[in-house]
Amino acid sequence: MKSIYITSVERYSGKTAASLALGKRLQAAGRKVGYLKPLSLQPWRVGEHWADEDAGFVKEILGLESQPWEMSPVVLTREALQEVLAKGQQAGLMDKVRAALDAAAKGKDYMLLEGGGSLREGYAVGLPTPEVAAELGSDVLAIVKYRDEVRLLDDALTAQHRLGELLRGVLINRVPEDAARFVQEEAVPYLEKHGIAVLGSLPEDRSLGALTVQEVLDVVGGELLTEGHDPHALVETMTVGAMTSEVALSRFRQQPNKAVITGGDRADIQLAALETSTVALILSGNLQPSPLVLKHAEEAGVAVALVPDNTLEVVEAIDRVFGKTRLGQLAKLERFEALFAEHVDAKRLDAALGL
Repeated sequence: MKSIYITSVERYSGKTAASLALGKRLQAAGRKVGYLKPLSLQPWRVGEHWADEDAGFVKEILGLESQPWEMSPVVLTREALQEVLAKGQQAGLMDKVRAALDAAAKGKDYMLLEGGGSLREGYAVGLPTPEVAAELGSDVLAIVKYRDEVRLLDDALTAQHRLGELLRGVLINRVPEDAARFVQEEAVPYLEKHGIAVLGSLPEDRSLGALTVQEVLDVVGGELLTEGHDPHALVETMTVGAMTSEVALSRFRQQPNKAVITGGDRADIQLAALETSTVALILSGNLQPSPLVLKHAEEAGVAVALVPDNTLEVVEAIDRVFGKTRLGQLAKLERFEALFAEHVDAKRLDAALGL
């Protein structure tokens, strides 16, 4: 059995998507694949058990027999953290991870291990990714999300610094169209010169990080004031309407498929949003909008929700989930698989990971 540890420097970089794409590729080649997330900071209650929030979806997509809680041996709830800090049981957690891997690996050719949200996680409980990967004898693949030119280079070099010889290569993810030339002609040669194998560069696809209108409504709660919207429409961008209507209209025209968060008394902003590509209006402060706004929203098929929180609280609630590639929708995974197949050097990936 061979284990491959998939990690990232920054949260929401595409680790789960990459794990699933790699897992399905190995299964298509006739290999038996298992999955484990050694440490989870995203608790998900399954009956009497705690599991990682993505474990159920991974189990379904890869057709695994293991239960979600068996694939996430250490789930760090508040209570679990307090117990670790009080009793100093960090050493025992590594043993728990090892036992979970041994159990899940039976009959498998490959085990895919998914790292935490970033390379910073796990130190407080004795389970930092570099130590776990070394303990389990895993080859490591790092996903580096493009944020800007300097941070791309720094993130890749950080992965190399922290992982050392365990790092077999990096995948650069979410590269905007206007950054593609820099990545291919400058960043990749620079990183290769510094001993970092760049195994692929995937373009940005905003639909992968989008939420559905219904997911946004579930996050913000409140009262839904319209009915004629599509709950499955994707919210690709989020913006706050706190400027003049003239400035807002100019900005709104540059943002497709957006949710606009503004006060319920800002009819000028709401109407400006409805003149552009908007799929949801979130009205803060429990201030009822004008009948004219609701009439236009119904005609345009835009969801309008009235929430008691102030604008900042609404933004913070959505921001906690926005930008994460939520793969609960199969169409998103299929799109990512297509990008993976097109933009990853399969032969080099296989050689780097010993597949």
